[in-house]
Amino acid sequence: MVKHKEHHNDAETGYNLRDFILGGQDGLVNVLGVILAVATAVSDARLVIIAGLAATFAESISMAAVAYTSTKAARDFYRSELEREKREIDEVPSEERREIKDIYFKKGFRGTMLNAIVSKITSNKDVWVKVMMEDELHLYPDEYKSPMKDAFVVGFSALIGSFVPLLPFLFLTISQATVGAIVVSIAVLFAMGYIKGKLTTGRTLRNGAELAVIGMAAAMAGYAIGAVLGVALYAA
Repeated sequence: MVKHKEHHNDAETGYNLRDFILGGQDGLVNVLGVILAVATAVSDARLVIIAGLAATFAESISMAAVAYTSTKAARDFYRSELEREKREIDEVPSEERREIKDIYFKKGFRGTMLNAIVSKITSNKDVWVKVMMEDELHLYPDEYKSPMKDAFVVGFSALIGSFVPLLPFLFLTISQATVGAIVVSIAVLFAMGYIKGKLTTGRTLRNGAELAVIGMAAAMAGYAIGAVLGVALYAA
């Protein structure tokens, strides 16, 4: 008899995937919008590259900084809630015990089994606090444990994503590179969504198409705004 072996992605993989897609998509979409807008106004690909590189490094540094500060803020919030739960267990244990009972009542436990679960959990303060944090507040420590790592993953992926639409302008004319940037950006966004789907829901094609459509819609919005402002500037 062949033993069935289950495979599950751990939480850290999910957090890294989230940060990678966040940074990569944001970098690609923003730089694509910038260079498409610039490409419509100039005839020298070097100007497009310069504008793209400026946007690339500004975007990557900005994304890394945002990832660091937001994760650190979330971690501080987690710690403050953790201390509050500890205080409440010490000060109003009967109320906190009732909350544990309510949590497991909603999970379907009743009678002797419910009372046994409540007694077991509340007999260990660390377990008690952990259940309150996760099942009542839906806060998980692993999600906020490393602001520096989150900043690196987001910033680095934003840097890599930003270079994607720039590459065609290194080898092609502006008109050819513009088409090439759009095509390669769609392909990369689709691939990112495909990988996301493979690691999460299993809906690879749907996730790929969804990320490509959302990303390109955002890039085209940026391009349209830049183009309109460029026309208004020249008209003035």
